[in-house]
Amino acid sequence: MSTGVPRRRGRWPRALTAGALAVAALTATSPADGAPAAAEAARTETPVTSASPFPGVTETVVSVRIPLPASAGGHPERCDRLSYLRYRDSQGPSKSADADRILVAQPGILEGAGAFDSVARNTVRAAAEKGEHIEFWALDRRSNCLEDNTGIATGSTAKAVGYYYEGEKVDGRAFDGFLTNDQTGWLAEVGLERTVRDQYDLLSAELPGQKLRKEKVLCGGHSLGGVLTGVFATWDFDGNPATTADAGFNQCAGYFALDTTIATNLDDLNGTSGSLNGGLLPEGTVPGTGLGYTVVQAGLRSGVLPRFLALPAVINPEIMNVLAISGLAARTAPGARSTLQDDLPSNANIETTSRTMFSKDAAVFLSGKPTIRDFRLTNAAVLGAFMDDNSAPLSFIQTSVGLFDGGRLVDKNFPVSNDVQGSPALFGTELKAIPDEPAGPLYTWRNFDRVGAPDDPVHRSADGTPFTTAAKEVSDIGELARSLSEQPLDFTEDYFPTKLVTDLSLVDDPRIARHMAHPGGPTANPAITFVAGDGILADHIPADKNPVVLPGYQHLDVLTAAPVQNGGTRERIATLLSAFATRQGVAGGRRDRLLGP
Repeated sequence: MSTGVPRRRGRWPRALTAGALAVAALTATSPADGAPAAAEAARTETPVTSASPFPGVTETVVSVRIPLPASAGGHPERCDRLSYLRYRDSQGPSKSADADRILVAQPGILEGAGAFDSVARNTVRAAAEKGEHIEFWALDRRSNCLEDNTGIATGSTAKAVGYYYEGEKVDGRAFDGFLTNDQTGWLAEVGLERTVRDQYDLLSAELPGQKLRKEKVLCGGHSLGGVLTGVFATWDFDGNPATTADAGFNQCAGYFALDTTIATNLDDLNGTSGSLNGGLLPEGTVPGTGLGYTVVQAGLRSGVLPRFLALPAVINPEIMNVLAISGLAARTAPGARSTLQDDLPSNANIETTSRTMFSKDAAVFLSGKPTIRDFRLTNAAVLGAFMDDNSAPLSFIQTSVGLFDGGRLVDKNFPVSNDVQGSPALFGTELKAIPDEPAGPLYTWRNFDRVGAPDDPVHRSADGTPFTTAAKEVSDIGELARSLSEQPLDFTEDYFPTKLVTDLSLVDDPRIARHMAHPGGPTANPAITFVAGDGILADHIPADKNPVVLPGYQHLDVLTAAPVQNGGTRERIATLLSAFATRQGVAGGRRDRLLGP
């Protein structure tokens, strides 16, 4: 097949049992069910070998061939497949159709299926303890097919760095480089319609029969995934609004929202109300541009507009890959002194990101002195610097995994001062801390469950306030590292399609609105909504959703929280979501009937 990008190597070697690939029986569905012709294509399901310390959950990676239409243009052949991670009770039924419930999760922005690993395992185990056999399917959006995870899949940080930066081959494969805008022309066609139809086609192929889906499937997601679920619920998939068996809401028995809401706009995520742009621009335009659908689509197809989301630092394919390498180092040698910053090239992208993540104030950022290379840090401390809420500057990549230890810490006042916090959707509300002894002691990482322990020195801000407490820490850095680097479908989404966001800003355009023919879809089924108490909804929690508020959680903690929390309590999402997912729970209708006021 002719492709629009260089042929890249496959994604599948990571964490897979050798020789386990097996092609399942072909499945056909009737045209009346609305299933695509591609449902007759090959399906593979491959066991995933995991180092998770919590037993009882079987994980596989499922790949189904559901080709893109010819109108998408040239694309890699592997992008004609849809994939997901399937988690199930090891003692439960092997066939998904025999499970009591199936939770199907859409990832958030810049997020892949691997990000759901902890919440999926925790929820499946919690249900099994109550005698219920549920499954959790973590979806991978089609654009993730563009990634090359071969280096991470080796399980060696040195080999990963060699593969991506030093021209070293892995099993005869060479890295072709990170893709550029002109190599991803087909992403100009990957927006709302493609994304929700991919979910519908995959469900139709895996669970033939609309009545089965309506009985067994719970639809939901994290962050942007909640909005995509809301849009999915409104969508008409057969082109005839008078028929509703194909409607998105009739593919789901209920909904679940993880630090998001089941909605058709971004209002709850960005804190505005009314129109997507807060009423500052005319309807039917992309906020901040005044551009309508026709102009935006022309810009995406021509390449004038970026086809995937990328910024000069922190958010771009290379840095998403560096996060995975950091996770690999923290997984394989957490307490060893990190050499990663010395091993990685000193290019402008990595340097700008390092300064953003590891500068205590604007003066240090501008001068570049000291840099992260001037500090002695363990691999776990480097990962914490990138993703912990007391260090990382951007809320949507923050987790609560502990704090630096082993040396003196000071307030981090860049890019946002501790005493003049920005919007939680951008910068969070936690005090920021950073090591303050270059060329000094080896800075280690105090994991979430050791904060407040008898040996905790309790690092404090300049005003005497502790940087953190046990009540603010909920995720295990070891499990975060494993999720970042072990999964065959990875934690991040390196090539997030711009069109997905621009379409959400243009839902009133007739070319999109005509598909959203069932506006009552998002409220047609019972729902459960979880809100991170310190996350991006923290300053505008949607009270009408009757949310379960999780104190101390950050935006990613709803995915990564440990199964047993500080104080010995069970993780609440797993407990409540598994209860909601049971037949009795969904049949209970409103969430408050099940969980109380």
